[in-house]
Amino acid sequence: MNPGTGQRVAILGVRNPRKRSLTTPRKSPLLTGVMCLALLYTLLPIVWLLISATKTQQALSTSPGLWFSGPFSLWQNISATFTYGNGEFWHWALNTILYVVAGGGGATVLATLGGYGLAHFDMPGKRPVLAVVIGAVAIPGTALAVPAFLLFSRLGLTNTPWSVIVPSLISPIGLYLIWTYATDAIPTGLIEAARIDGAGEFHIFRSIALRLLAPGIVTVMLLSFVATWNNYFLPLIMLSDPKWFPLTVGLSSWSNQAPSAGGHLIDNLVVTGSLLAILPTMVVFLLLQRYWQTGITEGGIKE
Repeated sequence: MNPGTGQRVAILGVRNPRKRSLTTPRKSPLLTGVMCLALLYTLLPIVWLLISATKTQQALSTSPGLWFSGPFSLWQNISATFTYGNGEFWHWALNTILYVVAGGGGATVLATLGGYGLAHFDMPGKRPVLAVVIGAVAIPGTALAVPAFLLFSRLGLTNTPWSVIVPSLISPIGLYLIWTYATDAIPTGLIEAARIDGAGEFHIFRSIALRLLAPGIVTVMLLSFVATWNNYFLPLIMLSDPKWFPLTVGLSSWSNQAPSAGGHLIDNLVVTGSLLAILPTMVVFLLLQRYWQTGITEGGIKE
């Protein structure tokens, strides 16, 4: 054996300390402290909401801090929340579900179809469309609420569910995410091979594209779900009949009640209703966590 070969083998058998240092996670006390502060900032309102929901109206008025006081009234508050005002909370919850399914679900479907088409089809005016989509991402929804109200009032659709559902169908950020994700997740050669084999465009989309786009679709669906569930300003200016209120506007109307207006303070019901309103979003995120995490990871990898 050549002596140089043995030396090379010995050298290759020694681990490179520089490479090991690059692969070993580094700990930063500063970043750890910042993350702990961010975690505290995120969890503190939820903890306050949970504690306050266990208090009576009197205990909440006298001791609104981050500690339990008075009798434990969580179950009584939940029961009163669902029965107050002839069951208004039930109607608002059903309205919110309607807006989420029709508006958020429709936005996910349209974003999936549009994003896939922009990623894998050539069409006249494609570049201007992409420019408009990217520009629309930077426009906040509140800036378009008043023009949308004027348009829907001309059409006679204000104070109807359509005034909330139709604007919710447009999701520029969803369309942009599906477009960028479809560009990397679906190889063009795979689509061309399916076309050569005689598969139609709908069959390719249903059998190939949807499976590869699943993580991205779940991510867009979560964003649309949260945006529609927490939508406040649009329903506030579009709706005046309480029977069509979502939870956000309905709970706000409860909060605005005052003894001078012939009502009484129901802060405990508002707090309990807010706690119940955020539970579905938390459950959905926990159930679909692995899907949207996969979508974020795969979307950041390029071949």
